[in-house]
Amino acid sequence: MSTTTIDAVPQEVVRTAKPTPARIPMTRIMAVELRKSFDTRSGFWLMASIGILAVVATGATILFAPSDELDYESFAAAIGFPMAVVLPIIAALLVTSEWSQRTGLTTFTLVPHRSRVVTAKLAVTVGIGVVSMVVAAAIGALGNILGTAITGTDTVWNVSAAELFYIIVANVLGMLVGFMFGVLLRNSAAAIVGYFVYSFALPPLTFLLAENQQWFKDLQPWVDFNYAQGNLFNGVMTSTYWAQVGVTSLVWLIIPLLVGLRLVLRSEVK
Repeated sequence: MSTTTIDAVPQEVVRTAKPTPARIPMTRIMAVELRKSFDTRSGFWLMASIGILAVVATGATILFAPSDELDYESFAAAIGFPMAVVLPIIAALLVTSEWSQRTGLTTFTLVPHRSRVVTAKLAVTVGIGVVSMVVAAAIGALGNILGTAITGTDTVWNVSAAELFYIIVANVLGMLVGFMFGVLLRNSAAAIVGYFVYSFALPPLTFLLAENQQWFKDLQPWVDFNYAQGNLFNGVMTSTYWAQVGVTSLVWLIIPLLVGLRLVLRSEVK
């Protein structure tokens, strides 16, 4: 009985390399984050409240302001207060919605690099702030024209382009503070409460301290972000004022934002 050995001829197994999926463009991530701010009922009405409050503030100025005080500055001041309240809330909710609505797991699965998502949210926040203030300024300008036409007084444009730019910068900084609280706390209620404490409870305390302590009065422009930011609303900025805004922004905005970003990158998403 003979045994026949058949030598097996090895065959090359050709493996086709799977193409690497293209990285999601930042513009698409920004578009998704922008859509998130509109696609819920609460988000839609919160965004719509920007225009609604601007119209209400303009109408109230026309109805209740003395005719000799109907100028563009009056309309800008009336519109500025509700904008300073609503815009930071929008910025905070843009971040905290990932945790409060439990969408973070889906978002960070589709885009594993969380820093890209946060960067997109930051860009959308600044964009919303700038566009909202431009729209509010246009509504105020229309109110100035209508108000003076109704009362028969001269139309006064006493807010320069530079002053309008300072107001936009101040409101964007306010939005970034709300954004910072959202990144740092990642809870909607806590972020909103934190912003209101910072913006409305802390300034009276620092003002009282400055009135009673000379050392803090001299130091306040360099350590109090609200105080330094107020110079932007006053419409007069010097190199010293810009330096004060930069120093206080570093302490109250940039450093806490970096801490919050580190927590976002390292925290467990459920």
